[in-house]
Amino acid sequence: MNYTLHQLQVFLKVTEKESITLAAEEMFLTQPAVSIQLKNFQDQFPIPLTEVVGRKLFVTDFGQEIAKAAEKILNEVHAINYKTLTYQGNLSGRLKLSVVSTGKYVMPFFLNGFMRENNGLELIMDVTNKLKVVRALELNKIDFALVSVLPDNLKIEAVPLLENKLFFVGSGNEVLYKKLTKRQLFETRPLIFREPGSATRNAMEDFIAKNKYRSIKKMELTSNEAVKQAVIAGLGYSVMPLIGIKHELKNKDLRIVDVKGLPINTTWNLVWLSSKKLSPAAHAFLNYIKQEKERIIEDSFSWIKEY
Repeated sequence: MNYTLHQLQVFLKVTEKESITLAAEEMFLTQPAVSIQLKNFQDQFPIPLTEVVGRKLFVTDFGQEIAKAAEKILNEVHAINYKTLTYQGNLSGRLKLSVVSTGKYVMPFFLNGFMRENNGLELIMDVTNKLKVVRALELNKIDFALVSVLPDNLKIEAVPLLENKLFFVGSGNEVLYKKLTKRQLFETRPLIFREPGSATRNAMEDFIAKNKYRSIKKMELTSNEAVKQAVIAGLGYSVMPLIGIKHELKNKDLRIVDVKGLPINTTWNLVWLSSKKLSPAAHAFLNYIKQEKERIIEDSFSWIKEY
């Protein structure tokens, strides 16, 4: 056997995603690079680790056993690295976060300085919809979550970070007739929604229900970026968080449509389970956020005050 740690990492990610394409995306590698590493790893075993049926990749029973062993090996390597850094007086370990999809425009700015100061830390951040973020929090799979709507079924602690404004937006190229009422705007124009489980979708549906609008034409897309591009192209209108459309507003690709009752104002919160025993890395990050959040907001998000 002459496998490398990189091959173990690639194989473990392929078994997790059951897809070479998805594994490549998450590891920031090309698909051919992942395929080559997977083949080189497979060549060291007389028994197949994976198989392809149709176009779907499956991990064999033997492959699942090797994946478990690979995970143990990689965990031991991480432990060695962490212990070395600890003896050198550096903060070490893993910081695990789950962030709602539009939070990807927020969280990196609160992480940047901390990660630069503690380069011995490993960051794992999952970006997904609110439903999955809350589930990861509930199962204690993460240290912190970033949400704009606090889960009401969990005992949590929270640090408010940043105001979150949701506006009704349309393409910068579309002409709206002034005689069109807001009701007609919602009821006669195509509306573009996020997928079920999205906090933005929930806010949009609550606003429509509160005003007793009937949205006849509706599209559903599974990411904020997809919704943004659809609105820019003129496929419809949507309620979107301001944080994700800064450049599109500046370039006049999108424009805010004035609607009574909007924007919807919520707050981005960093949350964690009340019963969570925070690691030294998590404690350090929490202290950093409490000390630095006002400076970060002023440096990176002062433009929000314009809207």
